[in-house]
Amino acid sequence: MSTPGHVNPGFWRQPANRSQEYNYIEYWISLAKTLEKGKFHGLFLTDMLGIYDVYKGPDNIYSVLPGAAQFPITDPFLAVAAMTTVTKSLSFGITASTTYEHPSALARRFSTLDHLSNGRVGWNIVTSYLENAARNLGLNTQIPRDERYAIVMEYLEVMYKLWEGSWRDDAVVKDLVTRQYTVPERVRRIDHKGKTFSVAGPHTVEPSCQRTHFIFQAGTSTEGKKFAAKHAKTMFVPGMESRIVRKSTNEIRAPAMEQGRDPKGIKLLVGMLVIVDETDDLAQAKYEDDLSYADLEGSLALFGGWTSADFSKFSDDEDFAFTGPGAIQNMITSWSATIPGSKGTEWTKARIAKELALGGPHPKAIGSAKTVADILENWTLEGDVDGFSLSYAVSPVV
Repeated sequence: MSTPGHVNPGFWRQPANRSQEYNYIEYWISLAKTLEKGKFHGLFLTDMLGIYDVYKGPDNIYSVLPGAAQFPITDPFLAVAAMTTVTKSLSFGITASTTYEHPSALARRFSTLDHLSNGRVGWNIVTSYLENAARNLGLNTQIPRDERYAIVMEYLEVMYKLWEGSWRDDAVVKDLVTRQYTVPERVRRIDHKGKTFSVAGPHTVEPSCQRTHFIFQAGTSTEGKKFAAKHAKTMFVPGMESRIVRKSTNEIRAPAMEQGRDPKGIKLLVGMLVIVDETDDLAQAKYEDDLSYADLEGSLALFGGWTSADFSKFSDDEDFAFTGPGAIQNMITSWSATIPGSKGTEWTKARIAKELALGGPHPKAIGSAKTVADILENWTLEGDVDGFSLSYAVSPVV
């Protein structure tokens, strides 16, 4: 995420962390080089079009600001364009909303980056969920979820027509004899007329390496899983415990089979914060030291944005193990089952905020290299996941 706080509010103050340099191009170039040197497959950038304003709200924009809790935030497309110039194998996943940008414009931006990166760009499809984003972009309130999913289905139809149906593979010839860059009869309009979009075409960009981009999806609703089964090549699966995630992976792979796809053709990733040191004790000490930089108010503000649950409406000593919104109850159940020494814990606001402070609502692998490797291997076996979306504590820039 192109922001100083990411899922670690307040952590921009940690002396070794360079995430506060997010608005310098040198930061992104250095990061890309480091990741490619470390043999990472890709860099995934999520994005927001508004601010988290549920906590102590409504419309409270102030709780996220001290800790830089995913705000301020810049456009990821521009950073990716720079990073493609200093890498050869590193791929890039970019989050872009189907609610607030016309498909013709977005298809053009993605095709352009696909050319410049030689086919190393993927699209994380989101429909956006923040009320503040809706008001930023001309609406009085958020479009209902069912309507957003109806829009995204037509949106993809338009994108596929532009990417796949507008230019033939042999349209561009660059023929000096016939003086033709493009053979006219090999390019056509798409003439799409739907409920939401009317697009004449043709696509303004000649065919790129991928044509249709590698598609990511992160929705966990029934609609989201059906969408992923039809369109996605990779899906992010939430969950704090491998056994819980295994249930989700089964629910995703089954609809893929119904769509006639190989269920293993959708690669499933789980978010993970990894903190490594020479021994387990040193790694745990590093984690505890990192927590001293956390902005717990920022963590509660993030959680409010993710779930629409305003923690400020509950007392400080409330034990959420027994009350509160369902999203909180589900997290506590997972934490209680997986965090050593958490049995009998009172899950107060402060305790929950601490658990969210580094890595957000994702599991953690803390320990020696062997311990962390064992944890990750166990996730692939018990959770049936194909890989990991690794979040950082200290931004890995050298």
